[in-house]
Amino acid sequence: MSLVGIVANPASGKDIRRLVAHGSVFDNNEKGNILQRILLALDALGVAQVSFMPDYYGLGEQALDGLHLSSLQASILDMTVAATEDDSTEAGRRFKAMEAGAIIVLGGDGTNRVVAKGCGDVPLISISTGTNNVFSTMIEGTVAGIAAGLLALGQVELEKVTYLAKRMDIFINQQWVDMALVDVVACSDLWIGSRAIWEPSHIQEIVLAQAVPGGIGMSSIGAGLQPVTPQEPHGLYVAVGQGQGRVLAPVAPGLVAEVDIREHRRLAIGEEITLNPQVCTIALDGERSIEVYPGQNVTVRLTNHGPRVVNVAHCLAEATRQGVFNR
Repeated sequence: MSLVGIVANPASGKDIRRLVAHGSVFDNNEKGNILQRILLALDALGVAQVSFMPDYYGLGEQALDGLHLSSLQASILDMTVAATEDDSTEAGRRFKAMEAGAIIVLGGDGTNRVVAKGCGDVPLISISTGTNNVFSTMIEGTVAGIAAGLLALGQVELEKVTYLAKRMDIFINQQWVDMALVDVVACSDLWIGSRAIWEPSHIQEIVLAQAVPGGIGMSSIGAGLQPVTPQEPHGLYVAVGQGQGRVLAPVAPGLVAEVDIREHRRLAIGEEITLNPQVCTIALDGERSIEVYPGQNVTVRLTNHGPRVVNVAHCLAEATRQGVFNR
């Protein structure tokens, strides 16, 4: 039976960068509107089931309230909500176990990172509703719903319309602790605090899986030096400090800063970087997530074992070639 999972993060687009920079607030009512458009598209295609991750705001329930669907059956996952990032990882695991045809994610890079930790090879369609939107993209909800429905119904070939993302695995004393999809940033901040990063003077090293011009956040520093697309088989290492030059980059919404560069070089798939022992915290995809203590050895390894990502434009084009939309 065709099934699409949905993870909508009610906290995305609301962090401290609304105070220290000029990030816009992504309203939960608008997220509900996006979800309604997704549901109507899935219903129009004839998808049998859709399931939501539960959340403290009730985004799924809000989207379903008063919405008239012809045949699509909607449900909320029966799981305990902790109101932490673990909810999204657990939802990803459950959708994988349910053999969902696709997962639609509403959030920024951080939300997609934690979903990817649990979803396995279920393809992701990521709609930008966060602060840093490098992994996720600006897609209209209706179009995202059509693409997800095509995959869930098996009307397009998975390999033709998706690609495997890169990821970066983080190890402390040779033990795996976490992963990131876009950037790993070594910071001088002593504690995680408000999580979000925006101050270049606190950055020591950056490891990037992608650095696309036009992006925002720490990956924009790499994009100003040596762009790396999501599908290129390499990444980028950047050491911040005096020595090699300086780059101008949009490190947060409305915050364009000059960043001193000590070194930068291409990073091969499978290559491992040992971070400076002076590092105190590590940010993953825009948010400080790991505190580092004296005596701990931190390494980052770039791999090609990330989640499967849907190229929505290719998906719709392939469906057109197959005559799916002909009536």
